[in-house]
Amino acid sequence: MKAACRQITKSGKTLGFVPTMGALHEGHFSLVRASRARCDVTAVSIFVNPLQFGPTEDLDKYPRQLERDAAMLEKLGVELLFVPTADEMYGTQVSVQKKDANLGHPRSAEQAKTYVIVEGLSDKLDGASRPGHFRGVATVVAKLFEIVRPDHAFFGQKDAVQVTVLRRMVRDLDLDVEIVVCPIVREPDGLAMSSRNVYLTAEERRQALVLHRALMRVQTGVDRGERDAEKLREIGLGVIGEEPGARLDYFAIVDPETLDPIADVARGALVAVAAYFGNTRLIDNIVLAPA
Repeated sequence: MKAACRQITKSGKTLGFVPTMGALHEGHFSLVRASRARCDVTAVSIFVNPLQFGPTEDLDKYPRQLERDAAMLEKLGVELLFVPTADEMYGTQVSVQKKDANLGHPRSAEQAKTYVIVEGLSDKLDGASRPGHFRGVATVVAKLFEIVRPDHAFFGQKDAVQVTVLRRMVRDLDLDVEIVVCPIVREPDGLAMSSRNVYLTAEERRQALVLHRALMRVQTGVDRGERDAEKLREIGLGVIGEEPGARLDYFAIVDPETLDPIADVARGALVAVAAYFGNTRLIDNIVLAPA
């Protein structure tokens, strides 16, 4: 993969990169199209990264559809597909076991011992709910960036906290890549596309629409002139409370760069929500533009 990517960049062509965990859907394909529109060559990776899964999370049952995914990517004109194993990425097979107090995932002497941790961001919102998650994300993305060395890397706005963490990592480590954030792709009824949507029963799928409803109600409040973040948050929480099937993780209105709560949204804000429907955790968000 390194050799193929270096050959492309040495030829003077621009290289776009879309890192994924597979089980591809229209949200991923929108990133591929954005890369192809902007770059001469597009590379995609498919790697279900064990470092970003907690001990009780869905690593083993995470959907894997490699043949289907590869065929779809080829149809879209993707030139390079990178599908490494955990052994290739980290040494001896990494397993999700009971976490110790500090490291999260035990490693043998043969396994890599270097992590990337973006302090001050990795423990907020999704990071607070999933300890160690963003350490796994930042570590694998840093490795993929070094392997591919793309000019542009494409991510979806649905993973807003991830985008904030990775932008800070790129800035702090002086990585020579531009992160391009593409809009959330939604089903016709408003549900944000996610590989985890396949876990939902028909009833849970109906319940999950409350996330988008709550965000839209907040947007309506802003459109009517409300700027107080706590009042807007109460509006969103009220909508979530109307759906008994939703088990709320968080509903937050924060600064998009620091992920800290804000009092006033006049300068813009990220409104982010996470909730469980059955055993499936879903996230969604909107970005409020400055007044």
